[in-house]
Amino acid sequence: MDPFPEVPFTDDGLTMKSTEPSRDPDTHVYTKFFMSHCCYDAIPTSSKLVIFDTTLQVKKAFFALVANGVRAAPLWDNKQQCFVGMLTITDFINILHRYYKSPMVQIYELEEHKIETWREVYLQYSVNSLISITPESSLFDAIYSLLKNKIHRLPVIDPESGNVLHILTHKRILKFLHIFGSMIPKPRFLQKRIQDVEIGTFKRIATVQETATVYEALSVFVERRVSALPVVNEQGKVVALYSRFDVINLAAQKNYNNLNMTMREVIEGRSCCIEGVLKCYPHETLETIIDRIAEAEVHRLVLVDEQDMVRGIVSLSDLLQALVLTPAANSGASRLLRL
Repeated sequence: MDPFPEVPFTDDGLTMKSTEPSRDPDTHVYTKFFMSHCCYDAIPTSSKLVIFDTTLQVKKAFFALVANGVRAAPLWDNKQQCFVGMLTITDFINILHRYYKSPMVQIYELEEHKIETWREVYLQYSVNSLISITPESSLFDAIYSLLKNKIHRLPVIDPESGNVLHILTHKRILKFLHIFGSMIPKPRFLQKRIQDVEIGTFKRIATVQETATVYEALSVFVERRVSALPVVNEQGKVVALYSRFDVINLAAQKNYNNLNMTMREVIEGRSCCIEGVLKCYPHETLETIIDRIAEAEVHRLVLVDEQDMVRGIVSLSDLLQALVLTPAANSGASRLLRL
């Protein structure tokens, strides 16, 4: 009988097919690495943090995100004297998708609503309480919270002062591993090909035609709850990647009132700093793919065949799930903590 019970990861939908036998000592290298480091370790010495009061107008808030080059901001409620949530690009997408009518009709809700007004509308349809973590919590706990709650940003809040110290992301966690991972033995499974380890999404891949409108792309974001869409041409070949972050560019260019533009027009008009389409191939190793994502500082790669046809998406969530959470679920976190 195993004296170390397994952790109940399965109830949260966080399990997937194991890519390595649990007997292989390499399997738990990354799980133990993140268990042995706390969130404070991953906080950079200098970073930008933007905080919004809930009485701020939604439009001004999104312009502020653009001006400061950030993707999300914690929300402070002065009446409650606490942080109550996050304003993200997903909110911008939901507002545009919900209230857009035509280029001839101004989106009043975006122009006039305050953040607190939008939250009152939005919270009728979802449970959106602030999910946070303490600086002393392990990075393993941070990864678990990000994936369990299907969020991309996790505020690190000092329990004593109540101040937000940093916002942890999948990207920041992978960068931390990329920088300090050289101090641990390199697992042998990193040399496996991506087509063999089954890490990523390979079925029902959400794509958008380059002739489709921006509004149609927003509809896919809302309905499929994906973070990026490969843009394909008439032959089905991927020509670009349109991510949620690209949508904030509509605020930067102040053309969010014309969502009838085609994806081709949007892609041609976006600035060069916007995340482009980075690809990977089935024969490439897991190590190659992790390095490419970390060095390019992107959130995912589009898996394509030799004809540039989309065959899958390999995201940071997929990698952290497979490298960190699945081994813990298979062996029991309590057991790993004693190793």
